[in-house]
Amino acid sequence: MSHVAYELSTQPDCWERAAELAPAHRAVLPRPGERTAIVGCGTSYYMAQAAAALREDAGQGETDAFAASEFPRHRRYDRVLALTRSGTTTEVLDLLAALRDTGIPTTAVIGDPATPVTGLADELVVLDFADEQSVVQTRFATTALTLLRAHVGRHTPAVAADGRAALAEPLPEHLAGCRQFTFLGRGWSIGLAHEAALKMREAALSWAESYPAMEYRHGPISVSAPGTLTWSLDEAPEGLAEQVTGTGARWMAGRLDPLAELVRVHRLALAVAARRELDPDRPRHLTRSVILTAGEEAVR
Repeated sequence: MSHVAYELSTQPDCWERAAELAPAHRAVLPRPGERTAIVGCGTSYYMAQAAAALREDAGQGETDAFAASEFPRHRRYDRVLALTRSGTTTEVLDLLAALRDTGIPTTAVIGDPATPVTGLADELVVLDFADEQSVVQTRFATTALTLLRAHVGRHTPAVAADGRAALAEPLPEHLAGCRQFTFLGRGWSIGLAHEAALKMREAALSWAESYPAMEYRHGPISVSAPGTLTWSLDEAPEGLAEQVTGTGARWMAGRLDPLAELVRVHRLALAVAARRELDPDRPRHLTRSVILTAGEEAVR
């Protein structure tokens, strides 16, 4: 079994543990009413998008999500929350270092406490039980999101139950034969849709796109055709399924909690990788953490 296959299979257990831990970290996570920015890179950025939408929808306060490299340093926030599995990603470390002189409180949610981020963030939430050996993130990202989801009162035991169903139910065999994949979301699940497309690219070298569901009609549906798959992780807009199937494309409607639907996508990415004889633990051109040299930072 690959590292990524094992780690994705443990997600529901990690979610339950994160939800149990959330109250103990209430003081260092964004408080109701705080103007908050959540930052990350890659998968963590997409989890930040989902967490920001959940927090605002829960009435907890204005919340923005940024790729760490694109954080608007001229803005004032009551708290900046960084998501970083490795604790070594250059853009996250640079941002936290820059914020130390601003007086803005910072919290980092991390997988590995023995990393440089521990000396830069004001507060830490360590999810070491969800850390991973794989390059491709699965359980740390969804566990960090579950922590934040529970923190704003949007997690229930049904989420883990749906996650276990997503692991147990067989995937339709024909899905792995599709040549192109599109993922749709609404509200907080838009971030999950972006993450779903990223997983198909990373683990299976597949052409994959992602959009807000209502935006799919505004141009992207033109790529739908026989051999493509459009998967809605959340409730789809009325009539969209019929429009997609009318193009000859395959349609998948999300039945489970959107986080559990993402688990199903993780499984599909592994199935496509196996079909193409790819090793999902060794994705092309990727490393577990992006650490830039001084020369690379200068170019950037």
